[in-house]
Amino acid sequence: MPSLETLLVFAALSLGLAATPGPNMLYLVSRALAQGTRAGMVSLAGCQTGSLAIMLAAAAGITAALFAVPYAWDVLRIGGALYLAFLAWQCLRPGGQPLFAPRPLPAEPDARLFAVGFATAALNPKVALFYVAVFPPFLDPARGDVFTQSVILGAVQIATCTAFDALLVCGASGTARFLSTRPAWLAAQRYILGGALALLALKLAVTGREA
Repeated sequence: MPSLETLLVFAALSLGLAATPGPNMLYLVSRALAQGTRAGMVSLAGCQTGSLAIMLAAAAGITAALFAVPYAWDVLRIGGALYLAFLAWQCLRPGGQPLFAPRPLPAEPDARLFAVGFATAALNPKVALFYVAVFPPFLDPARGDVFTQSVILGAVQIATCTAFDALLVCGASGTARFLSTRPAWLAAQRYILGGALALLALKLAVTGREA
């Protein structure tokens, strides 16, 4: 069982992961704005189920096995970097849409919202990288079964991200209304998000297998 100090530090790192713009955040906010809070929450359930699947895979050592296959890791890394770069361009290009801008998305049934949310998280390289890079330093064989420790840490991460994303979904409409009456804030949000995504893409592109 990880110590309380370890759990608190890991929770803080998990909060940092949740606050970093990425595919999950973009999807959840888009759905909440286009279809309402309930749709955002169904999408959130799908996203966190996808994260749970990755976490269990990491705990079992499946994700770490990617590091033993150089080409598999490179595909994940470069593909993820290109996707993040594409999202950054969508924000930074002339006429690009900010995160909290209303989007004319068609209404989707709950099953599709959940399924797309699951796929968005399960294929999100940021989540897989977090587990592979951050889990090992917090695991201590002297404190018990490593798999159990990994699952506990993963549960802390998922709970933290769920709480943060739920607040994001619930506040999406209010935040959008606030920004819509303040063009300067809206533009700043777009460029800050685009810059953050671009930096994430660059970091992922240059990350070596040892990271």
